[in-house]
Parts: sequence; structure tokens; C-alpha cells
Amino acid sequence: MRTIDLRGRELSPAGMLAAVPRATQARAEALETATRIVDDVRDRGEAALREQAERFDRVTDHAVRVPAEHLTEALASVDPTVRAALEEAIVRVRQGSEAQVPAPQITEIGPGARILQRWQPVARAGVYIPGGKAPLASSVVMNVVPAQVAGVQHIALASPPQADHDGRIHPTILAAAALLGISEVYAMGGAGAIGALAWGVPTIGLDPVDVVSGPGNNFVASAKRAVAGVVGTDSEAGATEILIVADASADPRLVAADLISQAEHDEQASAVLVTDAVELAEQVAVEVDRQAAATRHSERVRVALDGPQSAIVLVDDRAMATAFSNAYAPEHLELHLVDAEEAASAFTSAGAVFVGDQTPVSLGDYMAGSNHVLPTGGQARYAPGLGAYTFLRPQQVISYDREALASVREGVVALANAEVLPAHGEAIEARFTA
Repeated sequence: MRTIDLRGRELSPAGMLAAVPRATQARAEALETATRIVDDVRDRGEAALREQAERFDRVTDHAVRVPAEHLTEALASVDPTVRAALEEAIVRVRQGSEAQVPAPQITEIGPGARILQRWQPVARAGVYIPGGKAPLASSVVMNVVPAQVAGVQHIALASPPQADHDGRIHPTILAAAALLGISEVYAMGGAGAIGALAWGVPTIGLDPVDVVSGPGNNFVASAKRAVAGVVGTDSEAGATEILIVADASADPRLVAADLISQAEHDEQASAVLVTDAVELAEQVAVEVDRQAAATRHSERVRVALDGPQSAIVLVDDRAMATAFSNAYAPEHLELHLVDAEEAASAFTSAGAVFVGDQTPVSLGDYMAGSNHVLPTGGQARYAPGLGAYTFLRPQQVISYDREALASVREGVVALANAEVLPAHGEAIEARFTA
């Protein structure tokens, strides 16, 4: 991992953003490629999907619309321990998601005048589950459960076909879908799957969805940008990010382990340590080298850690570390600080904040009850992670009786005339003239 030394520098907010390690060129290239793939699916439908499956997944002649028996067989054969873990994750994520559904509220503006604020679920959601380098069965839980809690009636799930499984979706992903009662499943991956969910593919019975959600690599995230405006999307949950803010009290072994845990997702994954403790930084660098060499996906980890998106960042003090973290706006933020609980409130921009060295990101990936589909690429400055609210639309229902309308009659007419929109005022007056 490279080292970025910011000590002794006075950085403006713009300067802090410029110092953030990002693989910007890779993201720009991903958007260009993803847009072409999405457009191809829009124009050629199933034929494009099959060509993409052959090119990217090494699969031909597979069932794009997954037969029901594939789901049944996967659930029957899943390891009992894995099934129990999925069932527990479902319970926990359902609890966390239920807190995200607002209750309807009525505001009495005046006598006979009220506004009902309600949250309506979308009719149809499409969820994307990665299955390339890692078959993310946990992402089935993270996407489907919030949609179900929100009240979505129709959920379509897409995941890449697997050459190692005769063109089927990974069986653990299918088992998780079956556990949740999802029967509309498609074996299609990457940016093409996002395009298919957004535009629909009549020949396989896929109708367009209203919202697309789910994590993936930078191509999947870019595909969401390409279909924005056609459908709603969650935040662009692209290649994973972890930023750890640590002080001298941190355990370098745990810091290194957590950096590596996210680096194993993808060669484009970002792993960043921010600290004012030089000795800790040196110890973490040694631990990263030692642990990375021993882990199963060591080559993938090494590429991610050596990339421009990963670094050890040296800062002067806690204030600078906080400012850097808020500028970076990481997907996952871990606080390895002596006063982590008290310090957490200052870290305002992050997809999710993991407080203390006993709350690793890995916990959030599976069993914390929080959602692991989170904004990347700095979007946590303005965008939330996935939740039940992703599938809800706030809607106002306005109700005035005649007396209530009469009380604002003069004001509405005055404003309409001031804006040179007299018909607006005339629509009010029509209710008070014979």
C-alpha cells in the first residue's frame, strides 16, 4: 500500500477532496462500457443477454428465466449451517428494515384543511445479486427483505449464470431466493442485467421494473447511472470501499485484517487507513503484507491494495482525520479509536459507521441487521444506503372542504395574478360563482 502524507498541510475542502485516493480513470471507462452494454440490451433484448453471457460468463444455451425446479433443488441441497445463517440474517435485517418505514401522518393546516403524508411502495422492484468473484447470497437478503418490508408486491431477481454450475445461478443464491419466496429469477449478470431490469425483455417474460437495487462492480454501478431516469435506482453501490480511522490505541493486526477483508472482494476494491500514529501505520503495513500473503485470494487482495484507490494516509491529528474521512465519504467507515463511541458523531459522511474494534465491516456484511448495500465513490456525502425507503415513494394527499378553500381564496388568486397565470385563480373563483 502506498502512503499519502498530509501532515503539515492546510487543506481546503476542495484540497481535501483532491487528496482522496480514487481510481477515477477506471470509473470513467466503466461508465462508457456499461452504457454500451445497457443500450445493446435495450435494442436487442435476449440476443444481447446471451451474447454477453457467452463473453463474460463463458455460458451458452442456458435458461435465462430460471425454472422453478432450480430454486427447489437449490434449497433442498443447501448446507444446513448456511441455511440457518441465512434464516438468522433474514430475521435481523427484517428487524432493521422495519424501523425504516414511516407511519402515515396527518397535518391539520386549519379547519377543514388537511394533508395526509403517506409512503407508497413501488409496484415492481428488480434486485441484482453479484455472483462472479463471490456468490453473494447475503445480498439476496439485503435487497429482498427491505423491498418486502416496504410492501413491494413483485420482485425480480437477477444474478450471473455460472459456468461451474452448468449455466445456472450459484445454488446458494438460489437457495436464499427460495427461502424468501422469490420465484421470478433471471440468470443474467453485470451491466446487461441492469439494462434488462430497466427496459424489460419480453421474450423471457421480464417486464420493466420501477426500481433497480443491488451491489456489484464498477460496471454494475455505472449501468445504474445509464438507466437513471428510466427507473429509480438505489445509490451506485460499486466496488467496495473501507476507510479505517485509527489512533495509537488500535491493534494493527485487526486493522490489517479488516482492510484485507474488503480488498478480497475485487481488484478495484478500495482500502484506506487514516491515522496520526506513524508507528501504527508502519505496523499495519507489515501486517497487511503478512496477512495478505496467507489469505486465499491473495493475488486479488494484492492488486486492490497496490491500486491507486488504496493507501495509508498520515494526518496531523483527529480533526484532520475526521475532515479527510468526511471528504472521502466511504462506503464503510471503521473507527478504531480509544473513544470511538464519543467520536462517532463527528463522522457525518459514510454509508455505514462501524464503531470500535469489535464491530468489523464483516459483521455488517452478514449479521449486524444493518444493510450492506451502500453508496460508493463519495456518494455517501448525499446518498443513503439501501433500505425499505428505497422502495417507497412519499406521497401527499390533500383534502380541503369549501370553507377551508374560501379561507385562502383571496391569497391564491393574488399569487396567480402576480405570476401572470390567471386561469389558476379562475379555477378557484369557479367554485364560488354560479
